[in-house]
Amino acid sequence: MVWRILCCKSSGNVFNTASDERQKQNKGSYFGHRHIQMILYFLLLMYSYCMRSVLSVAIVAMNGNNDNSTAENDKFPVYHWNNQSIVLSAFFWGYIIFQIPAAQIGKKYGIKWLLVGSTILDSTSCILIPEMAKQLGSKGVIVCRVFQGLAQGFVLPSIHTLLSHWAPPCERSRIGTFSYAGSIFGNIISLPLTGLICSSSMGWPYAFYLWGAFGLTWTFLWIFFGFDRPRQHNTISQREKDYIEGSLGQIHEKCPKIPWTDIMTSLPVWALIIANLGINWGSSILLTQTPTYLTKILKYDITSNASLSAAPYLAMWVLSFVFSTTCDTLINRELMSRGNARKLFHSIGTLCPALGLLGMGFISEGQGYLSVAILIFVGASIGAGFSGFQVNHLDLSPNHSGLLMALSNGCTSVFSVISPVVVHFVVTDQSNQKQWRIIFIVSAAVYALTDLFFVAFASGTVQEWNDKFEDVEAVSKDKQLK
Repeated sequence: MVWRILCCKSSGNVFNTASDERQKQNKGSYFGHRHIQMILYFLLLMYSYCMRSVLSVAIVAMNGNNDNSTAENDKFPVYHWNNQSIVLSAFFWGYIIFQIPAAQIGKKYGIKWLLVGSTILDSTSCILIPEMAKQLGSKGVIVCRVFQGLAQGFVLPSIHTLLSHWAPPCERSRIGTFSYAGSIFGNIISLPLTGLICSSSMGWPYAFYLWGAFGLTWTFLWIFFGFDRPRQHNTISQREKDYIEGSLGQIHEKCPKIPWTDIMTSLPVWALIIANLGINWGSSILLTQTPTYLTKILKYDITSNASLSAAPYLAMWVLSFVFSTTCDTLINRELMSRGNARKLFHSIGTLCPALGLLGMGFISEGQGYLSVAILIFVGASIGAGFSGFQVNHLDLSPNHSGLLMALSNGCTSVFSVISPVVVHFVVTDQSNQKQWRIIFIVSAAVYALTDLFFVAFASGTVQEWNDKFEDVEAVSKDKQLK
């Protein structure tokens, strides 16, 4: 009910009670095929983030940076690369390329087989990393990571498009939240499990084999159980199909034209892009650099390192539900406008991590418990950001929210490439805490400046260009249904 109210206010539509009750009566079973799709999206994002983050932990063992690592025996190769930050950033070189094209390709040609191809490419590239490292060194790993980035560039735009076909307005909050929670859960399980594998008799190569095999397994599940739209599903009940498509107003395939000029000259859109910039920069530092910092400065072995690296994501996962519930309550009880609520929670999700990163830069080796507390604090506060900029796409333009996500995520992912490069040139001695301190100070400044821009120019209202080129018949029918 909360999500329906939000959608009504953001789109200017008003649900009438009779129509709402008909939808509840006709939606079919409590657990339907739409929920199976939701589970598949969750697993897709989980495995994607597992394969994205595995190298952040494994690279420590691959380069013999951990005294307890079994990678230092003759069975598992050990490398001594001086470009580790470049290797870690290579994923984002490919990732930024297909964000916007993916949204348009998927809408035009369908998502199902697009995800099959991209998942196979992603999984295969992950499995090949140990052999490529052996044959070509860091350059071989860079090639694999670029291909992984290219493949995963299709994931978020595709899932957003799929949700627009499968998630009814009255269930969109639950289905959408559960689906995207897979990304956080992927980090929670991959970081400690990768660390355990790297420190075990199996060795670091098996970490890549495990997550690559998981991705290929998901591909088979998707081929048999994944569908672009309810009308294409071969076993869905007519009752559930009518409920989903009727509530979404899916009358025909014609889409509104994209008002590019209006979008690119919109300050609220730029506030969204700038906000995503700060989040991507900070998350990149937290994900790709924290394992190395913990090993070199705080002297954690790789198993403890990986477990500690997962702690912020666990806090983020749990607190994101608390923050989202609080944000919805403030808006629906009219204690705060939607725009101000977005700004408040975005500020919590950026300024608190900024303070945490500043504190992290001044911790000494003997203050391990304090470092744990700060990392958990950073992760928990980032969870507030999901109620800020993350849902602001729908506030600005329900009709083009998928494109806005691809645009903001694609444009700002370049900073996920830049941040490891900055670390590479600033931290010339990974055992020098003063050099790491510079990185944390810069990251805190990026957080603060991007939040200031968002607070100044963000909006919680639907923009005029949202319906500028909308098909009149589809809009009218959609309003009748809702």
